[in-house]
Amino acid sequence: MKYLYVVLSSFLLSTSGVFSQTFADNTAQLFYDNCATCHNPNGIAPFSIMSYSDVVANAGIIYDAIAQKTMPPWPPQESYVGFSHSRALEETERTLLLDWMTSGMPEGNPANIPAPPVFNSGAFLGTGDLEIQIPTYMSKAVSGSDDYVCFSLPSNLLQNRTIRAMEVVPGNPEIVHHCLIYIDETGNYPTDTTSGTCNGPTNATLVGGYTPGSTPLIFPNGNGLKLGMDLQANSNIVFAMHYPEGSYGQFDDTKVIFHFYDELETGIRQVSADPIIQNWSFSLPPEQLTPVNASYSNIPVNISLLSIFPHMHLLGKSIKSYALDPLNDTIRLINIPDWDFHWQDFYIFKNLVRLPANSVIRGEGVYDNTVGNVHNPNNPPVAVYPGLNTTDEMFLIYFHYLPYLPGDENYDLEELSSLGLASFDITAYSSFEVYPNPFETSTSVRILGNAASNNASVSIYDFRGRLVKELAKGTTFSSDLLLNWDGTNESGNSVSSGIYTISALVNGEHSFSKVVKR
Repeated sequence: MKYLYVVLSSFLLSTSGVFSQTFADNTAQLFYDNCATCHNPNGIAPFSIMSYSDVVANAGIIYDAIAQKTMPPWPPQESYVGFSHSRALEETERTLLLDWMTSGMPEGNPANIPAPPVFNSGAFLGTGDLEIQIPTYMSKAVSGSDDYVCFSLPSNLLQNRTIRAMEVVPGNPEIVHHCLIYIDETGNYPTDTTSGTCNGPTNATLVGGYTPGSTPLIFPNGNGLKLGMDLQANSNIVFAMHYPEGSYGQFDDTKVIFHFYDELETGIRQVSADPIIQNWSFSLPPEQLTPVNASYSNIPVNISLLSIFPHMHLLGKSIKSYALDPLNDTIRLINIPDWDFHWQDFYIFKNLVRLPANSVIRGEGVYDNTVGNVHNPNNPPVAVYPGLNTTDEMFLIYFHYLPYLPGDENYDLEELSSLGLASFDITAYSSFEVYPNPFETSTSVRILGNAASNNASVSIYDFRGRLVKELAKGTTFSSDLLLNWDGTNESGNSVSSGIYTISALVNGEHSFSKVVKR
């Protein structure tokens, strides 16, 4: 490790109180917003950073990861294309965190530490219309070897339905690195829990999946845009599971919950998902960097792109995709300059991306089959070819897409994903009073004063665990504390309809409530 904790500890002892930025007032919220989705007591990360003591105890590892830009994991290059729900740190935020850590990590006034986000261990969207769970499975991932298994399970649907949302709930979040969900209309794809190298089907429909820090797949539904995916009767649902090395002996029973549109719902635009970019005819000689390319030009009509999902294996070094329209203008789609097999995701564009008819979509990748690639599964390196096993290679780029309609590029997909949440029935738990709930324009929060002198910090978070608005910070009160949320964010702009979490720290005790804005 380049930056040792002992060095940071010496700073802590020698400069405490000198640096003006503190954990309570400046850096705690950055850790909450950018790191806590994985680094919480129930997350997949090896340690929590939900408190000041957590951060100090792991300071060396945290500093190293932030300085080298390996954390938080967000592989796409932000300057190339921006996506919805980005986890990337802005440079000003990165600088603030590093400067704070090398200046003694002052805590500040503990009473001012903001209320933390809440991460549920169960289903965020509640009970759906179809729930399918894998049989309890024990990971076989020993040290130095990951475990990739597939389960093919019948949906038992008697008629076609249209998916409006899908949520993967990991049975054991500490060991589920990712889960991909496919629809196999044929029902022929087999369960494979023995090879340890199953990556899922290539001739089935990829719906979505789960990666640490991801949120449920919620198709936009509102303000003129209503999207969904068909799930055909008698289809099988395929789970492609990845359990990381060292998880041997731990058990998992991940499930997927589908939420359907009403059978009488009209105006739903059908979303398709396909590996539009693919190459199955390359070879990767040992001790070489090898470029691999592919293109697709058979686009007969204008289409709108909803998301992009690049896929390579362990030898991947970089991958980029863009389109050239009929005038040869470039439409940027994604650029991942430092590929990491362990951090793959479905990247949703901020707005639907219009591709004119007769455009050409291109994919460009580079593979590193040298001894210098620490992820190379072969030592010494050997020739590698395309295949389904993890030790083989793939060059695929999936897209969620649909036929274009005028105005598609103007829809705010991040806002519409929140808007779709408002129609879900969410069980609200609370140890304080929130009324009205649901609400349209404003809601009130009443926190009981249970001591002669009380202290409270209260914040509103969205369904991804990102701060929306701070209602109170280190507020002292003796009788009840009454707060009002007018449905706006920190910038004073009205937020979209959806589910939000009110998080409260009262006299050091944490409690929360779900609230729905209609």
